[in-house]
Amino acid sequence: MIEADKATRESLTWVKFWAPNLFSFRTTRDPAFKFAAGQFARLGLALASENGIEEMVWRPYSIVSATSADYLEFCSVLVPTGQFTRALSARAEGSEILVEKDPYGFLTTDRFDDGESLWMIATGTGLAPFVSMLAEKEHWSRFRHLVVVHSVRYARELAYAAEMRQIAQRFSSDARLARFHYVPVVTREATDFALSGRIPTLLDSGELEGKAQLKLVPELARVLLCGNPQMVTTMRKALSAKGFAASRRGQPGTLAVENYW
Repeated sequence: MIEADKATRESLTWVKFWAPNLFSFRTTRDPAFKFAAGQFARLGLALASENGIEEMVWRPYSIVSATSADYLEFCSVLVPTGQFTRALSARAEGSEILVEKDPYGFLTTDRFDDGESLWMIATGTGLAPFVSMLAEKEHWSRFRHLVVVHSVRYARELAYAAEMRQIAQRFSSDARLARFHYVPVVTREATDFALSGRIPTLLDSGELEGKAQLKLVPELARVLLCGNPQMVTTMRKALSAKGFAASRRGQPGTLAVENYW
């Protein structure tokens, strides 16, 4: 249980549904809340327990918004049996949400030396921290290529595709900055624009590298993984076999994962 005095009281200001089971939302942001792109916050709602007594329930959410934004944005799956997400999706604008004062997480690029390419590989709402990263010019100047791989079940769940392209357009006029590569993956329906299959399978077959037209090797690439635990675990093993490694004792690595799921 996180004490309420360790959090600030914020207001829900905006909700957008991408699909019936997927939505984003924004809250006000305390000026003292600082975070690095890639980190997550813990959010709290007062919910009635089985015995009818109201209790604070806390959940971690990666931050979608830029570090410079005056609001905080998050993305969530609506879980039919999940008390927290059902209550959150039904909240009206102006409703109170608690935000813990300290951010968490190590899915940040300060764990890497600069490289040829930065690969941001996500499933579902695991995309959230990468949208935040794309909004930071630092990442566009540290790498020659920025690659976002986003896997979902159905095409309608490809949240933030237009927003990512808009961010890329802001930096595209400067030839000194990175080139953006967006690789959508849809696993449960056929499309004419997305890859089809599980991310680890697409890595093994070479389709992932082929779509991005870049080599995914530790001599050139840095990789961030965020999403469902099975994907993260499988990809971590596959990338480790290719020579990718996490940072250790101040030694920069080539692979970082998010483990808050």
